[in-house]
Amino acid sequence: MKMTSMKLKKILEERLNHPDWSTSFNRDKDTFRIQWKDSKQGITVTLPNVIAKFEQRGEKAIDDLEYHIKEALSIMNETHELTGKEKHIFPTIRATSFPRKTKSGKKMIYTDHTAETRIFYALDLGKTYKLIDEEMLEAEQWTLERIQQISAFNVRSLSTDLKHDKVADNDFYFMASQDGYDASRILNESLLEEMKMNSKGELAIAVPHQDVLIIADIQNDMGYDILAQMTMKFFAEGRVPITSLPFLYEDKKLEPIFILAKNRPTSKE
Repeated sequence: MKMTSMKLKKILEERLNHPDWSTSFNRDKDTFRIQWKDSKQGITVTLPNVIAKFEQRGEKAIDDLEYHIKEALSIMNETHELTGKEKHIFPTIRATSFPRKTKSGKKMIYTDHTAETRIFYALDLGKTYKLIDEEMLEAEQWTLERIQQISAFNVRSLSTDLKHDKVADNDFYFMASQDGYDASRILNESLLEEMKMNSKGELAIAVPHQDVLIIADIQNDMGYDILAQMTMKFFAEGRVPITSLPFLYEDKKLEPIFILAKNRPTSKE
């Protein structure tokens, strides 16, 4: 069947019918929101994105969306302690446009990273996670520095198994473990330094969405074009998109770059 925003809205209203939840549809923005009636905490879904996935994957796309919404809403209504769960705190990369406050006004904790990215912090709950806010820190008298140290240690403990692909004499390495923190490996400095040490050309890194990390050993101009196309494709497909701009890695620093077709990259001003 041909899916439309109105059809999808109706399907979601039926599937997410709950006495404590309310739903709304924004016709101008083509979004559907579901939230707790009391706290106003909830999730906003961009319907055209779901329709695009429905056209590719059929009913499973809606099943997955329903599952993620229900999981997220249930977590929003729970109180979570950090003490005793130190091993489950991880950094998570987001675009700089990502909201720094929840709909209910809670301030998220974060650290600036690059011109394109920001680091938020997550308490891993198994099948999903909860982003840590200031209220959670204050409740246990924790500091941002403590979260930074714990999460930096934990991200280094994650696997670093990379899949390798050679295209037009350029080496591309992919991390896609599906543990929710693939892009977070960009914060594992020892991994990046090892890749830099073993690279033949310039090292470029991309985090187009949360569930992938691309490391590229660029050895000719065609390598930049391939990386640009690859990053854009992943960015368009990601459930939590981050940035379509790759980074050059030099002297332990990440510099966002524009890649011009058939040309060398230029630094982003």
